[in-house]
Amino acid sequence: MKAATLRIFLSVHTWVGLASGMLLFIAFYAGAITVFVHELQGWERPAQATLSGPEAMAASQALVDRVLREQPQAAHGLTLSLPGDHGPRPSAYWYDGATGVQHKFVLEEGGDLHRSPGRGGFVEFIYDLHFTAGLPRTVGSYLFGVVCILYGLALVSGVVIYAPVFLKDLFALRMGRNIKRFWQDAHNVVGMLSLPFHIIFAWSGAVLTIGFLMLAPFQFLVFENKLMTVLERDFEIAPHVEPAGIVRPTLPVAELVRRAERALPGMHAESLFYHDVGDANGRVTAYGAIAQRRLNGFGGVVLNAATGEVVNALGPKDFQPGMAMLRGLQTLHYGNFGGFAMKWLYFLLGLAGAFLFYSGNLLWIEARRKRRQVAQPRRTRLVAALSIGVCLGCVAGVSAVFLAAALLPQAWIARSYFLVFFAAIAWAFVRSPARAAHELLWLCALLTAAIPLAGWIGSGEHVFGALLHGRWNRVLVDTTALAMAIAFWRMAVTTLSRGRTGDPNSVWALR
Repeated sequence: MKAATLRIFLSVHTWVGLASGMLLFIAFYAGAITVFVHELQGWERPAQATLSGPEAMAASQALVDRVLREQPQAAHGLTLSLPGDHGPRPSAYWYDGATGVQHKFVLEEGGDLHRSPGRGGFVEFIYDLHFTAGLPRTVGSYLFGVVCILYGLALVSGVVIYAPVFLKDLFALRMGRNIKRFWQDAHNVVGMLSLPFHIIFAWSGAVLTIGFLMLAPFQFLVFENKLMTVLERDFEIAPHVEPAGIVRPTLPVAELVRRAERALPGMHAESLFYHDVGDANGRVTAYGAIAQRRLNGFGGVVLNAATGEVVNALGPKDFQPGMAMLRGLQTLHYGNFGGFAMKWLYFLLGLAGAFLFYSGNLLWIEARRKRRQVAQPRRTRLVAALSIGVCLGCVAGVSAVFLAAALLPQAWIARSYFLVFFAAIAWAFVRSPARAAHELLWLCALLTAAIPLAGWIGSGEHVFGALLHGRWNRVLVDTTALAMAIAFWRMAVTTLSRGRTGDPNSVWALR
């Protein structure tokens, strides 16, 4: 390939990476943590026995009856999460179309109905951070859709740049006085070895965030505004029907679950979606896991809510092409396959992806510094401060979210993140890059190391007690937090050493 062509691809890779790198760092770091979504929910809650059998069905029925009695408008669309992976007790969710707010309902032990924002927990906040970087949900999702397209462009240009030396330098990690060469090797090795997963993340991220916008040209120019009608058969288990206007009582939760599991052998119902409850045409869709050797392990059964008649039942092997593709992309994006080992692989890949974008910014800084003078260009110091503030601010902010979830009221979950995040950015601009990086890494280490202590105070159970009683969710989160705190501490020590003994003509020098 001609040198001029390679320079064009290098320029594209550099500027696309700079434009999207810091947002992608937040997406990958938060995404790595949300891989363990069920384990995080188990860490947040105090020890509580999970309801099962007739007791679980009775509690679920009482919750549905209470919600529909106090919020009759929820009959148009109510989701019931059964006890299990989603929590030890049932919970119900209703999206209020008039206000655009989702509500969560749970029955407290005293029988009172507790109502809270549907996305107010710390796990939901970190999940939203993965898709929005803390921006308003709709704006952030659309922005990340565009970022995913830029991300794909950066992947393609990076492969083209690296292709000429692919075999020679694939496993090269040259450590020595040439710091730039070491970071370049690390950046290339992580990028190439995890390339298949990055392709999946870029593709699925774009489809899951702006998929419908990508269909807009076909909707209006090809299918004459009828594309959604055509695709409805692919993306729904059964077509929507209008209410009949005839009142009919809805079958009990236990009976609906029994009929759904009988209609789709092997499925274990995890949630029920009620639509037009109390109407003769009302329907209930049961979703649950099916143990099959397929990428997608979920099935669904649509029942008439009044009669229990099975309208349609779909297992993973029966999905239409559109639904199979969409569910497959969701499964690949979140790592919901392959068991616990795959979760750990996705967690490590998420952290490696965050390193990829952080190291890309460091390479840009290193390539543009003045090697014969102490003073560095303003743009170099600006990118260094932004990279440190945004990336390390995100890390420290996420750790602060864990502390707030364990010790403070729910309203402080988002506040704690943004307070730490913006304070870190301000600190990065006030201090020199080397000092800010060292000090913020210490902040990350301290906040992350405090997670097990906060969990102990909030739940009354420390990690050793959790180990003794088999509370593996708490053991997993606390031990991982301690391991990451040690890693941040070592990085802080290395950064300080580099600032003292490294090249004095650098933004990373303390002298």
